[in-house]
Amino acid sequence: MDAADINTKLTDSYISLLRNMNMQNKLDLISKLTNTVKADIEQGKSDFYLAFGGWDEDESADELIDTIKRARTFNKTW
Repeated sequence: MDAADINTKLTDSYISLLRNMNMQNKLDLISKLTNTVKADIEQGKSDFYLAFGGWDEDESADELIDTIKRARTFNKTW
């Protein structure tokens, strides 16, 4: 069984549970689900945009290269 089948079965199970809810509870649930989706979208956008921008350090390129080289660790044993 692949992920699509599992997701379809899960969705169908939720629908069968929700079928007995009254209209107001269904509308509240829709509103809450919508808010969580919007929050997920905004979080994804902010995570994406945090990946961009200039380097915010005063080190020169050579100093940065030296810092990276000194931070390297080699754990392989022969």
